[in-house]
Amino acid sequence: MEKTVFITGATSGIGKASAEIFAQNGFNLVICGRRADRLNQLKEKLNSKANVECLVFDVRDKDEVFSKINSLPEAFKQIDILINNAGNAHGLDTFDEGSLEDWDAMIDINVKGLLYVSKAIIPGMTSRKSGHIINIGSIAGKEVYPKGNIYCASKFAVDAISQSMRIDLNAHGIKVSEVNPGAVDTEFSTVRFKGDKKRADNVYQGFKPLVANDIAEIIYFIASRPAHVNIAEALVLPTAQASASILNRTGN
Repeated sequence: MEKTVFITGATSGIGKASAEIFAQNGFNLVICGRRADRLNQLKEKLNSKANVECLVFDVRDKDEVFSKINSLPEAFKQIDILINNAGNAHGLDTFDEGSLEDWDAMIDINVKGLLYVSKAIIPGMTSRKSGHIINIGSIAGKEVYPKGNIYCASKFAVDAISQSMRIDLNAHGIKVSEVNPGAVDTEFSTVRFKGDKKRADNVYQGFKPLVANDIAEIIYFIASRPAHVNIAEALVLPTAQASASILNRTGN
């Protein structure tokens, strides 16, 4: 029986790259995001390789999350692997200058959104006594860096939630893994700097960052281990990165 993988934040970056890898390997896909046009384009691209269902919703909207997940066609209702990838950084300011709107967005998407989607999908896993949840954290969930404050706090929360899930769901035979990327060149920085492409590009100047596919390959590797093997955590950095704030920018 083909397995079904459910991916949030599939319209770009790591989520999109993950959808492509799982499709190539014969999984059914439920791809989720806020931008219907991008989801439909991805579905068209992957249709020749996999059965794909699109769900358009915002993870911040609790009622919509449950409504859309409960509306899945019968063929997609059994979620074997959940990839909680949806997340955002908003702004890069000192704590005293931070925006309340930015704070709300990061807590609502990175923390509450992950909780809502997980809460909607976990009952099926517990009833079957099987499943795998892969949460996408960050090196920012392992160490705080200047001006990272609330983004770091939200990713520290993802780390704590992942550990708690692993403990609480252990009795149900559910695997819980966490992938913590360092510097990955995606749309992430453009969103953080509110469309300022020049400032976003400067983040990756002078070194070779990871790309979305680097992380997607690791996610697939974790998901494809034998039933008795769970890779609980992976911290993935570009070679030029030693910590959240230490990067060798002497060239590519």
